[in-house]
Amino acid sequence: MSGLQVADAPLYDVAGIVMTRETNPQLLGNSPELVELRAEIGRVAGSEAKVLITGESGAGKELVARAIHAQSLRATGPFVAMNCAGLPETLLETELFGHVKGSFTGAYRDKAGKLELGDRGSVFLDEIGEMTLRMQGLLLRFLETGELQKVGSDRAVANVNVRVIAATNRDLRHLIAEGAFREDLFYRLNVIHLIVPPLRERRPDIPVLLNHFIGRFNRHNSVHATTFSSDAMAALVEYPWPGNVRELENIVERILVKGPFEVVTSDDLPREIRQRGVVSLQPKRERRRTVADDLYKRLRQEKESFWTAVYPLYMQREITRENVRDVVRKGLEETRGNYRLVAKLFNLPAGDYKRFLNFLRKHQCQLPFLDYRQ
Repeated sequence: MSGLQVADAPLYDVAGIVMTRETNPQLLGNSPELVELRAEIGRVAGSEAKVLITGESGAGKELVARAIHAQSLRATGPFVAMNCAGLPETLLETELFGHVKGSFTGAYRDKAGKLELGDRGSVFLDEIGEMTLRMQGLLLRFLETGELQKVGSDRAVANVNVRVIAATNRDLRHLIAEGAFREDLFYRLNVIHLIVPPLRERRPDIPVLLNHFIGRFNRHNSVHATTFSSDAMAALVEYPWPGNVRELENIVERILVKGPFEVVTSDDLPREIRQRGVVSLQPKRERRRTVADDLYKRLRQEKESFWTAVYPLYMQREITRENVRDVVRKGLEETRGNYRLVAKLFNLPAGDYKRFLNFLRKHQCQLPFLDYRQ
């Protein structure tokens, strides 16, 4: 396995990110997808723009937010994280905005909310798509004015300076269409959009992360494992990881606490990995199917052009290369591998055929048409 350098004195060390006193947080891995994500983080960190991070659960959205903060001009200020899911609206409001003494039973003193605690730093709002419409309205007002009105106060009691970084694993555009998310709040948050790729789309990073977790658990739990056998490593790399990096971390810990092992073989792996995750592949297909079906419906039923329905979303990184490939795949399946008919299905003018193919080639979205001729 390739080596992994881990600093001796981490301040925190979680799910594929290491932060030390000497270095900024670094997402671990060398896959092209992660290299590109790190470059984007470096480009956006220096600005004050709001950031929306999307990706599957366990992929590392909070870690990306921490990396943005650590590389920003606010790095010396606080980083405050808040999960918006699983809290009743009233509790979420007081946690986010704070409350004044006597505002409700049990409010024996003034309490600062997460936004106030994050003054001159960054506030990370995870699972932003779970907020109620009323809470969305309160957050929107804060983002527009910077004024903080605590629960129980009849006026703004503070003006705070925070950079808001939001994250979600849900499709906010779908929520907007369903009336469950405010469009004006979406555009406030979506100034810069970063997509965290799932672990199955950056498989070269799996050995690096594996090495990292082995080293951490060896240090913290006094267990010892030196390496994974080639068949065990192959099974881990082939597994689709529906739980992403968080699942990998948990499985490494589960394996090592059953040890000690000098070499972990495929027989030591959990059954779902030994079976190559036949059942676990379903979340991957379902995730892509949902995105591709929505886009394909816009092309085929609503008669939108590829240039208006798919192209801008891809160029703005709202969707991934795999999503575009899935849409193209559906077109090829319907036309039995005829790209000219695909262009027609996608409502492109006849003169745009070469432009369409050039786009697919340039972005590695062109699929072999012979595969669909049978």
